[in-house]
Formats: sequence, C-alpha cells, structure tokens
Amino acid sequence: MTPLFPTPYYAVIFTSTHHALDEEYEGLDDFLIDLAEKSGGFLGMDSARSSLGISVSYWQTVEDILRWRQNADHKLAIQKGIDKWYEHYNVRICKVERNYDFMRKVY
Repeated sequence: MTPLFPTPYYAVIFTSTHHALDEEYEGLDDFLIDLAEKSGGFLGMDSARSSLGISVSYWQTVEDILRWRQNADHKLAIQKGIDKWYEHYNVRICKVERNYDFMRKVY
C-alpha cells in the first residue's frame, strides 16, 4: 500500500474491464509507472487486478494530472488499451481532503 500523503492531494481512480491481458500489457504498465514517477507531481499508486482492474494514482495538483494526461507516451498507451485490451474503462478524479490508515502489529 502507498503511504499517506499530506492533504489535500488528488486521486485518479481508473477502473477497467478487459480481455486477454498479456506480457505486453504488463510491460507497458510498468513503463508507464516509471514514466509517471518522473513526471511532476506524481505521489504514488495502488493497483489491483482481477476481472475488474482498479488503479489509483495520487497527484499533488489537478494541473499535474492534466499534464500527465497529455503525455505523448501515455496517450499512445491509452489508445493501445482501447484497441487491444479494454472492454470498458472509467476515470474518476477526486480531491483527497482527509486520509488515515491501520496497520496490524506483528508480534
């Protein structure tokens, strides 16, 4: 899990249904995470995949999210996902005003 960040910050929630994910998808996903880490304002990411994929990326500002959306490699990846892997996807952008967590102590 990603650590907590000072609030406020923004979360981009990407949910998708897909077919036939393959090694190319996994490699592209890893490439995009590395690229996002180098872009301004990226804080981190959480992801879970099954028949429903959920990825949540965290950003300092809305402007950082918009800049990432315009990144040429990211735009190519979006189109490749539409052409090859996704049945449906949805993007939600949320302002995080409060966050907290729990961690079980190991004895």
